[in-house]
Amino acid sequence: MADPQMVMYEEEFTQIQGIVDGLVKAANANVVFIIDKNGQLIAAAGDADQIDTTSLASLTAGNIAATGGMAKLLREQEFATQFHEGQNANIHIQLVDNRVILVVIFDKKTSLGLVRLRVKKACEQLSSIFETLADKAGAPGQAPFGEITDDDIDNLFND
Repeated sequence: MADPQMVMYEEEFTQIQGIVDGLVKAANANVVFIIDKNGQLIAAAGDADQIDTTSLASLTAGNIAATGGMAKLLREQEFATQFHEGQNANIHIQLVDNRVILVVIFDKKTSLGLVRLRVKKACEQLSSIFETLADKAGAPGQAPFGEITDDDIDNLFND
């Protein structure tokens, strides 16, 4: 069963964007982005204008789902880290607390070791933020549209 749609609040989004921006610099990466497991882009930093992030996000989510299937066949819980090496570009993919996917695209200007070190720290920070979001979503009275009634919606669309 798919996870329910994540609700993002401005405070947490700002924190996430700060982590992504910092990771681009700290890892000397070209692009860093975070997507949910459904393939929806949450945050991006770096030279993302040169990449079709929508397609890449969708393909990455599919890759994570396929790898999850392989893990189950091997009686593993998950394969949280993936690395793809190309001639000009490398991709480091990290599943963060089985909630979101962190993608780092880098080239020969940096090393896999540095990327992995910086990703580890970023994942710790992201875990904390996504735990806060999960707590907010589960707290009574915190639903962002919970106070909107059917009458409010009808009034909105009536002239």
